[in-house]
Amino acid sequence: MSTDQPIPKKRYGFFAGSFLITLLLYIDRVCISSAKDSISADLLLNDIEMGWVLSAFALGYALFQVPGGALGDKYGVRKVMTSIMVIWSIFTALTGFAWNYISMLLARFIFGAGEAGAFPNISRAAYSWVPLKERGIFQGINFSGSRLGAAFALPLVAYLIDAWGWRTIFYFFGAVGILCSILFYLLFRNKPEEHSGISEIEKDFIIKNRQQKKETPAEPLSISKILNSKNVILAMIQYIGSNFIFFFMLTWLFPYIKAKYDLNLVTTGFYAMMPLLAGALGNWVSGYTVDAIYKTGKWKASRQIPAIIGFILVITGIISSLYMDTALGAVLCLSVAIFGADMTLSPSWSFCMDIGKEHSGKVSGMMNMAGNIGAFATALAFPYLQSWTGSNDPFFFLAAILGMIAIVCWIYMDSTKPIIDEN
Repeated sequence: MSTDQPIPKKRYGFFAGSFLITLLLYIDRVCISSAKDSISADLLLNDIEMGWVLSAFALGYALFQVPGGALGDKYGVRKVMTSIMVIWSIFTALTGFAWNYISMLLARFIFGAGEAGAFPNISRAAYSWVPLKERGIFQGINFSGSRLGAAFALPLVAYLIDAWGWRTIFYFFGAVGILCSILFYLLFRNKPEEHSGISEIEKDFIIKNRQQKKETPAEPLSISKILNSKNVILAMIQYIGSNFIFFFMLTWLFPYIKAKYDLNLVTTGFYAMMPLLAGALGNWVSGYTVDAIYKTGKWKASRQIPAIIGFILVITGIISSLYMDTALGAVLCLSVAIFGADMTLSPSWSFCMDIGKEHSGKVSGMMNMAGNIGAFATALAFPYLQSWTGSNDPFFFLAAILGMIAIVCWIYMDSTKPIIDEN
């Protein structure tokens, strides 16, 4: 008769908490897409100027990825993440106070800088909290929260704009964020060893099954050392391809399909949900696949295979969308592309934990910084390419080319080689 005791699953509270944080993160982020027409009309902004407003967020977000992750590595996720949530919530609210183009640019830049450290800090916390064999599904759950948040925010915010006006929605979600930051500080601990609500049996299980059983003070890891890593450079390049198309869904998809197919505000919101719901599904499928392949003993392949399949779907969906004559057809094709793009997230962030280890915050911040330079380019490339060429097609062909480059990167990425062991 077995004497093994069942392992409690209180750690899944951490999974659920990270899901809810990313849900809020993307609700706050995507509000501006639904409000684009109202903001443009109120502040007298054209599409090029709105492109810069959208890219201001991406620039602030990109520039502060590494500092945000490094702070979490050094001072602990609990304090740093709480501060991050407070800052981004304040500037969510301040977006509603913008009175002209410059004030809107500044508010969105600092809002982006405030959100920047969120995912790197979640990644660093996961290094301590998540057993190695559960990394894939954790990342799938985590990122699906961002997609579901964005998906439901689009029609919800469109409805609230009609009911409240665009400024009020930013005040409302800013207040919600402050409340969530207080709850996070009260409930979260940096390591399971520090959490009184986790049983000794479960603590022992987590410690024995995470990548490093005993957490010791990290050896210094300089930015130059990180940038001399082939693995990191390849991870950064491929993540540009992933973010380039996804950020389009968060920013320009809503006004693009609204104008192209002459839809009303709320109908557009429901159409714009579809790719994001597909993205959530892609995260779950990818997370499960990463863990399933890892359990067969194929660590490297568990990261490569889901990511490569994902980028193949990105290319297929993007190119197919150009040949659709209806809003539904185009959105369904773009849903395939976003399903694929989100299949790349779980392997990408698991890869950063694999090679970064106790420096996961800094390493994942480096990758996410590069990806959000891609997002910055997206917000500007879409209106500028349309202005220069008179067509939206060049933007989509560029996104497909970036997907092809990303596939090549994944072929040469090796999750079994930590940065500190590279020559």
